[in-house]
This record gives sequence, C-alpha cells and structure tokens, in this order.
Amino acid sequence: MSKILKSNNFQKNDEIKWECASPGVERQVFGYDDRVMLVKVKFEKGAIGSIHEHPHTQVSYVESGVFELTIGGEKQLLKTGDGFYVPPNTLHGSVCLEAGVLIDVFSPHREDFL
Repeated sequence: MSKILKSNNFQKNDEIKWECASPGVERQVFGYDDRVMLVKVKFEKGAIGSIHEHPHTQVSYVESGVFELTIGGEKQLLKTGDGFYVPPNTLHGSVCLEAGVLIDVFSPHREDFL
C-alpha cells in the first residue's frame, strides 16, 4: 500500500522556511497533499513572476500589495483583497508594483515546490 503524500496537519508561519523562488520573490509552502497545496509568496516592489504555465489549477488571493497580473494575454491591476483564477496550462505572470504577498492554492500539488 502506497503512502499518501501530505504535510503536517498544522503549519505555523514562524516555523516554515522561506525559499527563494526568483529575484525579489520568496515562498513558504504550507499545507498540502497529493490533490491540493497552499503557498504564501512574498514579492519585493518591482519583482517579476515570469510568464509561465503549468498543468495545475491555481487560485490566488492578494493578501497585500499591488500587482499587474497577466492571464492568457489579459492584463489586470489587482490590489489587497482581490483574487484571480488560472486555468491549467494557461500562460500567466505578474509584476509587483507595490511590495506584497499572494496566497496561492494549487490543484493538484506542485511537486516542484517540495
């Protein structure tokens, strides 16, 4: 019987290591199993989340800051309290206009983040 991949049941912010995702961008991986993953991503002003795509569904919440988001060729300015949805295999990226934090949920989990 194979073991199910999963995080601890509880995660504490001050116990999760920040990882460098790209220049000016750091992330913390919170809860996950093989079907879903929660990630906190911190951006410095001017940092870029390069245009990319992945097979995962992504839903994100702007916890703080201001971001110019591009999803499937459409650009929108998003600020604290806004959110966005990225369908699987859709080109998307961001430019951080005011330092901030995104809360990302992926389904299934991002193996490349573990």
